[in-house]
Amino acid sequence: MPPTPLHSHSDGPWRHAHQFDAGNAAAERGTRWVLLITLLMMVAELVAGAVYGSMALLADGLHMGSHAVAIGLSVLAYAAARRLSADPRFAFGTWKIEVLAGFASAVFLLLVAALMVVGSLERLVNPEPIAFREALWVAVLGLVVNLVCAALLAGHGGHSHGHGHHHGDHHGDHHDAESPSTHRAHHAHQDLNLKAAYLHVVADAATSVLAIVALLGGWWMGWGWLDPVMGIAGSVLVAFWAKGLIQQTAQVLLDREMGDPVVEEIREVIAQQGASGHTTLEDLHVWRVGREAFACAISLVTHDAELSPQQVRQWLAIHEEIVHSTIEIHRCPLPRCGVAPAA
Repeated sequence: MPPTPLHSHSDGPWRHAHQFDAGNAAAERGTRWVLLITLLMMVAELVAGAVYGSMALLADGLHMGSHAVAIGLSVLAYAAARRLSADPRFAFGTWKIEVLAGFASAVFLLLVAALMVVGSLERLVNPEPIAFREALWVAVLGLVVNLVCAALLAGHGGHSHGHGHHHGDHHGDHHDAESPSTHRAHHAHQDLNLKAAYLHVVADAATSVLAIVALLGGWWMGWGWLDPVMGIAGSVLVAFWAKGLIQQTAQVLLDREMGDPVVEEIREVIAQQGASGHTTLEDLHVWRVGREAFACAISLVTHDAELSPQQVRQWLAIHEEIVHSTIEIHRCPLPRCGVAPAA
């Protein structure tokens, strides 16, 4: 059971939920199906390899097992984020559990690429006989399975639908507020947990294609060296994809979001709306709390004696991806802020 909140006020207009991302139920279902298919394929290959004494089947079964671990991590992340969504210990929701799983999965994918390089180089230095026909059937079967899994995952990385509210806690010039979030009009962001699972499937499919090409070349032309060379080519491709995913997930986990277009939009709104009251933006912090949901902390300096946090919130309401805002207003009594009047 999650702990009770520190404050036990009854529900009122000052209370609001902190569930900024509704999750991705379709993607969660898709990853569960992909995990089941991958596990079944893994077991079938391991059993067949043991029964028929096929090292090719055993090796591919272990390879499938490595992807099952990564996809299982994605499934667990979706479930944890959903089940803990109401836990008050998560100040800005549980969405980053999914992003953390995506980061871990990308690191694991990079490790798989490194192991592929090591194995391929070993085969180049110490070539071994290859049962081309048997290995070809394994590669074709693996490709078919991965294409089916990719189809199950494709198309589930769409927009999230947050549930912001107009409730806030208003004390003097400090205000925490929820802006409406009926849609996300300007910024589309990927489901990074889903992308991690998808990349594992696509990477496996790509390596299967390269393996098929290599095995056909070895079978028809006697080019046994082509198999490890294609292994190295596949590992480079997998590493490239993994690097991109690591960068994307790390950016979110480290709150490196000040380059997002929404930041400039906030600056523009305040510059335009605050011009009449000589209101300037003193400090701004923006971070992501959902796939297409942002929180921000804003500090303003103004000569406008009537300006309130509620009014600033109304300025920002046009950008519905801003679902949580903390607004601080400083009144400046000087004719020019920061310049003391002459003695």
